[in-house]
Amino acid sequence: MEKTIVLTINGTDITFNMTAKDHTAYVNEVMPSNKVAPAHNLLMRTVSSDSKDALKELLKLPGMAINVTAKLMEEFTPDIVITVGKSSKSPNE
Repeated sequence: MEKTIVLTINGTDITFNMTAKDHTAYVNEVMPSNKVAPAHNLLMRTVSSDSKDALKELLKLPGMAINVTAKLMEEFTPDIVITVGKSSKSPNE
């Protein structure tokens, strides 16, 4: 899966080219004590060359990497519907 996503951040259009591989790499890099570096890496890895300088400036703002990554992941991930069915057997069977 590959998707081009344009996010308007503080009035500036930033283009990202996300793949399933990028998504998986980000998820695998995130640790309880390390969230900002993986977010920053994902953004820099997927940003288009035309948007790279503008993104670098935006990432100087506190919290920007986490917030932009959250929105990017939201836009990339397809809508998924999961329903938990009831088992016909009781837990003791």
